[in-house]
Amino acid sequence: MFGLPKSTEINKMLPKKTIFDKFKPSLAHRKLFDDQISRLTIVSEISPQTLSIAESEDVSAIYIILVTLKAADCDKKNIALLSKLIDQCMLFALQYEDTIRFVVCRAERVLVSQGKQLDEWKLNLRGLDLGVVWENMIAEIMDIDLTGGKKLDDTIAVNERRDKLIKQISALDNKAMNERQPRRKWELAEEIKRLKVELEELNNG
Repeated sequence: MFGLPKSTEINKMLPKKTIFDKFKPSLAHRKLFDDQISRLTIVSEISPQTLSIAESEDVSAIYIILVTLKAADCDKKNIALLSKLIDQCMLFALQYEDTIRFVVCRAERVLVSQGKQLDEWKLNLRGLDLGVVWENMIAEIMDIDLTGGKKLDDTIAVNERRDKLIKQISALDNKAMNERQPRRKWELAEEIKRLKVELEELNNG
């Protein structure tokens, strides 16, 4: 599945009851989980037991969990709950009809990939140990540029800040165009200028 070696394939169901019994979510959260998620299956294990690859200091195995959805969207609360299930690196493949979106919890954030047809996803295992493989896999799936020796978590934070700045600048531009008071218009222009300088520094960093 997902272009991974056959030796990594497993087919282990994860009953929702096991999750509820272990974490005891509130009734509202349990209903949300039940309404959105149909079933959970561990479909791949990437580890020294399934491939000729060494553990790293932080990563001893990578699991890919297929999450079959009842609806197109999956609340991030459900992903956060699932991320506590196994004390290992987990990549969630959210499947709704024929579309797969990958989700991973990283750097205290929930990252979501673009959606593709199941047979369009080909996961590459690049790296000398599982830690490097894990970081490269996340970077590729989430389209994160790690060239030049960039660190994954730092890059995620920078990208998030860049997106926020772009949205802020756009909102302030619209506000400035509609502002009639000269002083307030000037203040908005100065704030836009400051944010653009920060954005340029991020882009050049």
